[in-house]
Amino acid sequence: MPEEQEIETEKLHEAIHEEMEKEGGAFLRSIALTTGVLAAVGAIAALMAGSTANEALVLKTEATQLQAQASDQWEYYQAKGLKMAIAQATAAPWQAAGKPVPSDLAEKVTKYQQEQDSIKQNAEGKEKERDQRSLEADHLMHAHHHYANAVALLQVAIALGALAALTRARALWFSSMAVGAAGVVLFGMQLLG
Repeated sequence: MPEEQEIETEKLHEAIHEEMEKEGGAFLRSIALTTGVLAAVGAIAALMAGSTANEALVLKTEATQLQAQASDQWEYYQAKGLKMAIAQATAAPWQAAGKPVPSDLAEKVTKYQQEQDSIKQNAEGKEKERDQRSLEADHLMHAHHHYANAVALLQVAIALGALAALTRARALWFSSMAVGAAGVVLFGMQLLG
C-alpha cells in the first residue's frame, strides 16, 4: 500500500489566518487613522463652537447692560424735562403779568435744556453701542451653528467608522469618510469665512 502524503492543514490554516489578519489589520489601521483625524478635527470644531457661543453670550449680556444704562439715561432725560416744564410754568405768571421773569428761572430753563441735550446724546450713544454688540453676538451665533453642524457631521462620521471597524464593511468606512469630509469642509468654510 502506498504511503499517503500528509498535507499539513494546520500550517495552511495558520497561513490563511495570517493573511486575513494582515488584510484586516491594514483595514482596521486605516479606519483608526481616519477616525482619529476626524476626532481631532471634531474636537477643534467643538472648541470653536463653544467659544463662539460664549462670546455671543458675553456680547448679549453687555448689550443688555447698555440697554439698561440707556433706559436710565432716558429716565434722567424725562426728569430734566419735568424740571424744565416746572421752571417754565413758574415763569409763565411773570410773563402773563408783563413783569420780567426772574433771571434764575430763565437760567434754570436754559440749564435743563442743555442737560437734556447732553443726556439725549449719551442715551443715543448707549443705544448705538447696544445695537453693535447685539449684531456682533448674532453674527457669532450664526458661526456657532455652522461649527455645531460640523461637529455633528464629524460625530456621525466617527460612529460610522466604529461600525465599519466592527463589521469590517468597507462601504461603511467609505460612508464615514464621505460624511467626515462634509464635516471638515463645513468646518473649514466657517473657519476661513
